[in-house]
This record gives sequence, C-alpha cells and structure tokens, in this order.
Amino acid sequence: MTETVNRVVLCVEYQGSQYCGWQRQLDCESVQGHVERAISSIANETVGVQCAGRTDTGVHSVGQIVHFDTTAERPPSAWVRGANTKLPFDIRIAWARSIESDFHARFSAIARQYRYVIYNRDVHSAVLAHRATWEPIPLDAGFMHEAAQHLLGEQDYQSFRASACQASHAKREIQAISVKRQGDFVLIDIQANAFLHHMVRNIAGTLMEIGRGERPIAWVAELLALKDRTKAGPTAPAFGLYFVNALYPDQFNIPRVKLDEVLWQCQ
Repeated sequence: MTETVNRVVLCVEYQGSQYCGWQRQLDCESVQGHVERAISSIANETVGVQCAGRTDTGVHSVGQIVHFDTTAERPPSAWVRGANTKLPFDIRIAWARSIESDFHARFSAIARQYRYVIYNRDVHSAVLAHRATWEPIPLDAGFMHEAAQHLLGEQDYQSFRASACQASHAKREIQAISVKRQGDFVLIDIQANAFLHHMVRNIAGTLMEIGRGERPIAWVAELLALKDRTKAGPTAPAFGLYFVNALYPDQFNIPRVKLDEVLWQCQ
C-alpha cells in the first residue's frame, strides 16, 4: 500500500548572526540544517525543506516561508511546538499547516519583501549589536527616500549586484521601496519580484552615502545607467538585513508579517 505524502508549510524566524546563512553546508552551522534536523525528528523520517529565499551569513528573518513533504501525520501544533524544543533559541517556527501539493515555497512566490535596519546614533547600542547596522553620521531619510524612487519598476540592476552573482541577467522589478526615520532608526523597505545577490545591501550602502550628503539624489539614476557595480556604494553589513515576507497568490492563503507589529521596530 502506497503511503500518502503530505506537504506542510512553515514560517521560520531566525537571528542570523550565528549562522553561515540559510543554506545547508558541511563545514558550518546553517539555519536550514537545524530546521531539517528538528523537523526530521518530529516526523521520525529524514525530511528536506525548501525555502522562499536563501539568506546570507548574518542575515535575519521574521517571515521565511518553508515547505517540506512527509508521510508523517502530525497536527500543526506538533510541527511548531515539537520542532521548537529541538531548535536553538535564535531559530523558531512561528506557525505550520498543511498545504496543497502544487505549492512551492520558492517557485510559487510572486514577490519578496526585505527591510534594512540602520541605527543612526552617535553611539552604538549594545542591545542592538548584530541586529542593526550602526551609522554615527546623521542620515537624511528624506533624501534617501527620494533617491530610492529612481529604482522603481523593471530595470537592469547590474550596478547593485555582487560580482559573484550567478543570475543569468540583472533585470528585476522593484515594486515598492521606501525610506523612513523612526526615532534613531532609519528603515529601508523594499519589495521586488526577485532579488540579485547582495542587491538590497548594495542599495542600502548606496542610499547611506546619499543620506550622509556625500552624493546627490540623482546619483542612483546615474548608477542604473552605468550598469557598473564598481561605481556604486559599498555593500552594507549583513546584520542590518531582514527577510520579511514572501508573497503568494491568494489561493494559498499564506499569512504575511505585519511590520508595525514586529518588536525590533518598536521604540
């Protein structure tokens, strides 16, 4: 008799500062490795997971979407509570449920959202170490926001991708981008259909130069036209970057993280 295979979707939160990124690797601790071991223990069988978007060393997530297939029959609470007892304190499964077999965490996603968090005060915060990028020079968030609007639409983002990026081309569609100040925090929110390697961090590094008054607002438009990574700003540190949401067609009913309810944004 053939066993029924069930597809399960999870939302995973993690602080990435202790890990070499999402992807499983042989020579270092990864988020994927921990999640797979925890889920396999609850399923009592070896389980492999697929994620919505792989994150680099030091990058965090408040809404990573993951799916896996299993012959195990478990209630959602078992995947959440059971797996969380086997995970490190800085990785947590927020929710779980069964989902249609045609759902894929990566390929079903129609857009992704990231937030870049800058702590803009003359003295760094000990509490925010490895959770936000510190910038001691006052930033003009208004200038940064105005410059960022040049990035909207379907464009070639060659100037904002890492030299090691393996994508076949640099065309992507940025659907929304904003920069705002909340007290000592400057927050960059960006949504696109897909992202290039280091794309958000390279954009953040460029916008910070504009925010410090080192470059004009029009510089972003010039960089887009140049299609030359060496001309843009530096890659901003990884620990300011958060994977926030993967967006899916309504038919899958995947919840989204509400940024205003995320604790590290509050002051």
